[in-house]
Amino acid sequence: MTEKFKVLLEKYDKITILTHRLPHAGTLGTGLGLYSVLKSFGKQVEICNLDKMLPKCLDFLPHFAKIKNQIDFDNSLIIACDSGSIDMLGFDLSLREIVNIDHHQSNTNYGTLNIVNGSCASASMVAYELLKNDFKITKDAATCFYVALLTDTQNFVTLNVNEHVFRVASELISFGINLEVVNRNLTQRNSLSSLRLLSFALNSLELWDDAQVSSMIITKDNLEKSGADIRNLVGIIDHGMALATVKISILLVELDGRIKVSFRSDAANVSALAVRFGGGGHLMASGFSCHTVDLNKLLNEIKIEIKEKGLLNEL
Repeated sequence: MTEKFKVLLEKYDKITILTHRLPHAGTLGTGLGLYSVLKSFGKQVEICNLDKMLPKCLDFLPHFAKIKNQIDFDNSLIIACDSGSIDMLGFDLSLREIVNIDHHQSNTNYGTLNIVNGSCASASMVAYELLKNDFKITKDAATCFYVALLTDTQNFVTLNVNEHVFRVASELISFGINLEVVNRNLTQRNSLSSLRLLSFALNSLELWDDAQVSSMIITKDNLEKSGADIRNLVGIIDHGMALATVKISILLVELDGRIKVSFRSDAANVSALAVRFGGGGHLMASGFSCHTVDLNKLLNEIKIEIKEKGLLNEL
């Protein structure tokens, strides 16, 4: 796979790295890591995300300020990071060659070259394994890849954490990552608006099916009153999973013209649940977006689907 990647790279002087909409550390860390490696390899590189609002807590990542919301290169190789489908990128990529680097089992293999490994805990692991033997891994790249891996595994606690994950993490740390800076930025940079939004979410918390399912709802009014935006949603759903009895957590967020739904579980296949509603993701972390305006009706449909799929019976 590395040789095929190198053949594609040799065809292009310019590289466009794309990260998916509603970005988090998994996609941005993978993209910025690739940006650092390919810049040092002598390529002209740009990194883009269609969203204008990026998570402020990640602005410590090397080259974060280089992320643009438009593609400027006309003839460039596209490298898509951590995006299960081409639609998640948001750009018109017709007639473009695409390298698809991902770890979602639901990936649609939309690339000219698909480098997808569902056994990896993060797309950054896929990228690192692709690059490490033939390209120079810089300290900046290692930092970005590590942050993506750390956050995708929720600080190394998800079920897909194994010896391979810790081996990659150890190798990345060996490049000189400043762990104190990483940990401080990821854990001690909550904004007041984030805490206010969390308060609204927790006030909406309900439990279902003998407290095995939790749900939270964030409305547009909640977002406005807290002064928050989509960047402040990171980590909220995990509070629903923090209860000892909860096996599946649901978060519904009302945005302009659409509803963003996220799922988490400790073992149940919520990826199948998300696919049912047109989304996707991982076995234990997935989601979808839709244009339904009735939040409670949508929540009821989700609860029915959980029962029909017997997801709680899997546990």
